[in-house]
Amino acid sequence: MPNHRRLLMAMVGLCVGTSLHSDAAVKSRTLKVEISFPVTAHEGTITGRVFFMMIPVKEMPASNPTADQASSSNKSPEPRLLTGNAGDTSPIFGADIDALVPGQVAVIDAGSPGYPTTSLHDVPAGDYYVQALVNVYTEFHRADGRTLWVHMDQWEGQHFNRSPGNLYSEVQRVHLDPAAGYDVRLSLTKVIPPVQEPADTQWVKHVKIQSDMLTKFWGHPMYIGAIVLLPRGYDDHPNSYYPAIYQEGHFGLGNPLAFSSDSAPVSAAARARLANFNRETGYEFYQSWTSDDFPRMIAVTFQHPTPFYDDSYAVNSVNQGPYGDALTKELIPYLESHFRIIAKPYARLLTGGSTGGWESLAAQVFYPDFFGGTWTLYPDPVDFRRFQLSNAYEDDNMYHEPGHTWVDAPRYMERKADGQPETTMQQEGQLENVLGDHNRSGEQFEAWDAAFSPVGDDGYPKPMWDKATGKIDRSVLQYWRDHGFDLSYNIRTKWPTLGPKLRGKIHVYVGDEDYYYLNLAVYLLEDMMRGLQNPPCDCEFQYGRPMKGHGWQPTSNAGLVRWMNDAIVKNAPAGENTAVWHY
Repeated sequence: MPNHRRLLMAMVGLCVGTSLHSDAAVKSRTLKVEISFPVTAHEGTITGRVFFMMIPVKEMPASNPTADQASSSNKSPEPRLLTGNAGDTSPIFGADIDALVPGQVAVIDAGSPGYPTTSLHDVPAGDYYVQALVNVYTEFHRADGRTLWVHMDQWEGQHFNRSPGNLYSEVQRVHLDPAAGYDVRLSLTKVIPPVQEPADTQWVKHVKIQSDMLTKFWGHPMYIGAIVLLPRGYDDHPNSYYPAIYQEGHFGLGNPLAFSSDSAPVSAAARARLANFNRETGYEFYQSWTSDDFPRMIAVTFQHPTPFYDDSYAVNSVNQGPYGDALTKELIPYLESHFRIIAKPYARLLTGGSTGGWESLAAQVFYPDFFGGTWTLYPDPVDFRRFQLSNAYEDDNMYHEPGHTWVDAPRYMERKADGQPETTMQQEGQLENVLGDHNRSGEQFEAWDAAFSPVGDDGYPKPMWDKATGKIDRSVLQYWRDHGFDLSYNIRTKWPTLGPKLRGKIHVYVGDEDYYYLNLAVYLLEDMMRGLQNPPCDCEFQYGRPMKGHGWQPTSNAGLVRWMNDAIVKNAPAGENTAVWHY
């Protein structure tokens, strides 16, 4: 028996030694992607971040791919259009470039960070369609004396893979084999064209103004905008002034409240999804909005992309500038003076979902005298004791549940409505590290850093947790809390002042199986607010049950408008003629 054991151990040692030697041999092979751009595509130097993206040939359509085809479906022939979602993305690798000149080569190699594979060494041998792209940065000289290189949004909402002015290559089919090594060369010959903004219509108007406040902060022309939905009879009643619904959310060019005059048929599957979230189609909302007995109001969606994210979170930030003030002191007064909006708090109402949900509640809390109420839908974390699944105040790490010695229990950031976990916090952090360093990924975690954090020593937002390890920085978390971004803590600690201004104004709705666990923080917010006194909150909370996910709301958009109308009429000061806009 002892002899047999020694023989077995010798065989195992031989196998292990062979495996280690084989791995070392594979990793010694040169894996390189060389990316350049011609002067015909861009005359000057480029500072930014280059990307190498790929799709296995078996996942591509049989037809010959062309870079001019653009589709976000899984059959898109362009790898650049299938990146950016931690839960469903083709492999992507990134590297910074600094003042790259035409013809000069930038290199992606085995040391470049990647997602979901961490290195080019981890890409299985096979045939791939590949493509390269550069996200072009702009140099900003901020009012605080910092010089930053960040991507200037081109009114596309910080989507690097379709941002106007960014360069990309033709799609190529190549064979990649880490064991044999390779050197792929790609030329960025194509330039993404400007965004085609929708034209004004009878119902919808578009506004874009330069913000003096933000321009001064960034040392560069900065713009904010809005899409304005007018009520029926607006032109026929020139003496009527109207209440306004301000809808917060991610940057987009779509109409407020999904308004659409397109009566195209809706598939059964789409109809089922809409019904699950208590919504109507855009055309059904159009029918309500233009009907005889619907409240005559003006609906507005804000547009405020920043150099860090598609949305500023509508707050004043040391990293992004005074976006909260720019919206309330520049944009809204402009809209009120140009569209006959009632310029009084009782007639300014807020709504929004997810990011827009957090923003709608935050705007009401930070500007309690300015707005008359919020109808907040499935908001981002409103109580940091439940920052998605983590208790940010007690946990040391965002990526792993504490208390496990031998078995790792990862924190998830996303699930399905049936509870099936989908994407971990760590996976999202890995993707953000690939898309940009110094908080320049344009993704969700670093959006919070940009909006809430202090300025780091490098001049960029200081992360609340390390995106590589998940380690929480307590000093940054305390800054978030002390500057009011934990909305639950903010309301509780300032209730003696805020209470009389917020009483009856807060309405929050979320599904009990929110895909991003956002319902957990809402439970804590409700528990806290129900205990407030002098005055009581007179707040409203509703939960979608059972298995209602991200996007649930208790009524349709038309129903929300009717609820807001009722609140305006109820809370209008004495002497206000609310009948004038109820024709």
